[in-house]
Amino acid sequence: MERRSFLAIVTTLAMLGFAAPAHADALADIMESGTLKVAVPQDFPPFGSVGLDLESVGYDIDMAKLIADKLGVSVELVPVTSANRIPYLQTGMVDLVISSLGKNPEREAVIDFTDAYAPFFNGVFGPDSINVASVEELSGYTIGVTRGAVEDLTLTELVGSDVSISRYEDNNGTISAFLSSQVDLIATGNVVAAAILERNPPIRPELKFLVQNSPCYIGLNKEEPELLAAVNTIIADAKADGSLEAIAQKWLGQPLPADL
Repeated sequence: MERRSFLAIVTTLAMLGFAAPAHADALADIMESGTLKVAVPQDFPPFGSVGLDLESVGYDIDMAKLIADKLGVSVELVPVTSANRIPYLQTGMVDLVISSLGKNPEREAVIDFTDAYAPFFNGVFGPDSINVASVEELSGYTIGVTRGAVEDLTLTELVGSDVSISRYEDNNGTISAFLSSQVDLIATGNVVAAAILERNPPIRPELKFLVQNSPCYIGLNKEEPELLAAVNTIIADAKADGSLEAIAQKWLGQPLPADL
């Protein structure tokens, strides 16, 4: 087992004054077993899905592999749904949840979160020929949205009567309207924008500005300061050395936001 990365992390933790809780030490258990068990999505591309070879692929899968590699252990991917990912963590079936997990007060009451590792947001996207950077600059443009979606409700409250909003019944309708130039811009999620980019279209949706930001975090059990600090160190290093940028470009087709 490759221990050099782990020893460097442990040294950093010691310098920061972290001490293992008396009742548990998840990081030590992972190192002793040689395996990191990670809950990952299987039906939410591009974060996680099953490829043609029946292997799990996606942003979250690459992130899980990166963390295991930096710890010098193997990774065991455990497919989960939105409903069971936190119970799997709390019952010890997994060590981490890397499953496009958002942070909210209800979840923070029962588990801990690392620093953000992936962007998840609604924004205004459009071709590079259109230069807008705020809601105030949308005057005169037609914006496509999916009816009733978060971005529809949010944008409707923000724009004035000089902005035309065209509503479509589903994401496919919104995508088609953009690709056929029925609308100038679209307000949608970065996951939908990534799905458009997968088609390698002649009109590529570039992010103009955020409408609502809700990044993804890695979940772990409470009172595991050493594991929390170790994963945060890996995330910070991956941001600094470009590893996380490469994952974002691979799966989302967009650079990481500067404030992630």
